[in-house]
Amino acid sequence: MKPFEQVRFEQLPEAPRVPHVWAQTRGYDTTIHTSVMGYVRIHTRTFGSGPPLLLVHGLMTASYSWRYQLERLGRHFTLHMPDLPGAGASDCPDVPYTPEALVECTAEWIRSAGLVGCAAVGNSLGGYLMLRMALVYPGLLGGLVNLHSPGVPVPRLYALRHALQLPGAEWILNRLVSRDPERWVHRNVHYYDETLKSREEARVWAEPLRTEKGRRAFFLWLRDSLNPWAMREFTQQLKQRQQRHEPFPLPLLLVYASTDPIVPPVVGERLAALLPDAQMVWLHNASHFAHVDHPDAFFEAVLPFLTRLSPVVVQPDSAC
Repeated sequence: MKPFEQVRFEQLPEAPRVPHVWAQTRGYDTTIHTSVMGYVRIHTRTFGSGPPLLLVHGLMTASYSWRYQLERLGRHFTLHMPDLPGAGASDCPDVPYTPEALVECTAEWIRSAGLVGCAAVGNSLGGYLMLRMALVYPGLLGGLVNLHSPGVPVPRLYALRHALQLPGAEWILNRLVSRDPERWVHRNVHYYDETLKSREEARVWAEPLRTEKGRRAFFLWLRDSLNPWAMREFTQQLKQRQQRHEPFPLPLLLVYASTDPIVPPVVGERLAALLPDAQMVWLHNASHFAHVDHPDAFFEAVLPFLTRLSPVVVQPDSAC
């Protein structure tokens, strides 16, 4: 099949073509409290052995997104994979999902989990939130791999913001998604190799979208967290730090795919220019989810960076 050529939903296999060990992860719930979100139950999965490593998913996915990195990274680290509010098996509070609110919530969860100072890998909006967290809460993280995150205001984000502010926008989105949440996520999650998709994956992504509360949270994620004006303010902060010759508060690796159809490569280029002390890796023949459809290349790109941050214990295959 051609890159990004979707399989018809009816043709999706029940089980993934490439097996994974997600069923071996361990789950637990933590209830935290923040000024904007109030009390929120966060569901987290763990896997592996060694120093802690935080893995943060992006929009319309969940901790399951990391399934093809479990055996790879889990031989070196104990992986902690929360479902962010409104995603996966976590609560869906009806509050603004602004970057500030999500950063505060994730920071509180990190403290409650005893993970202060650990390294993190953030995909998409998860990476954007971790970048902002590093500026607001210096010292909370020990290092960051930022995988395909937004963060630079581009024209498509202004268009999306305008569309979501039109009367009836939430009603229309709710109708489109509620008709068949599994088909919705199948159409809107794009892999370089679309044969990696399965009914199993579609069910996981669609789970919070089956309820009114979950669809409301999805709309708020789109409207608030992707606000280009907030990104404009964020890039201004980076410019001001650069003018003052202030390095980014933590070791940073930027990982972007030259073929990402969701976050254009220019975003990675502009962030690299704003963060000259960061390391940069470009992946090819990969999607916005390189940790899924190009897992070996992603792992090889990030492991040297992560091992410099934490002493690692290499475990035999059976340890995971």
